[in-house]
Amino acid sequence: MRLTLHTDLALRLLLLLALEPDGLHTIAEVARRYKISRNHLVKVAQTLIQGGFVESVRGRCGGLRLAMKPAQINLGAVVRVTEDSFALVECFHRKSSTCVVMPACGLRRPLQEALDAFLAVLDRSTLADAIGNQGRGARMRRLLADGAALRL
Repeated sequence: MRLTLHTDLALRLLLLLALEPDGLHTIAEVARRYKISRNHLVKVAQTLIQGGFVESVRGRCGGLRLAMKPAQINLGAVVRVTEDSFALVECFHRKSSTCVVMPACGLRRPLQEALDAFLAVLDRSTLADAIGNQGRGARMRRLLADGAALRL
């Protein structure tokens, strides 16, 4: 399974907001620090705002911040909000599938179980877990301050 760029950027944005909770962060600043597309990030921020994970403060000194504590942000919930589809293969779309062996195929069930297991692991993790200990958080802050792209 591969997560979309939208989800990848959402997780990166959440990490930055969790690492630096005392200030507001603009889209332009986050895009510059991660060396990513501002346009993509705008869409990601909108998704996270609508999902209730991020809040936007408008105005000249506005920006983005977490809408709740990192320990309250479940990674499984974030992935579910940011991913368009979890259809790993065509037969997950039963009504539109053109696979001729679908009625007899035994792949759908194990693939669904694998997807469920993947999401179950994320459901046990929070944004606070992703930041980890003080050493990991400090290293991520240093990488972001240097303008280096964070490698997830």
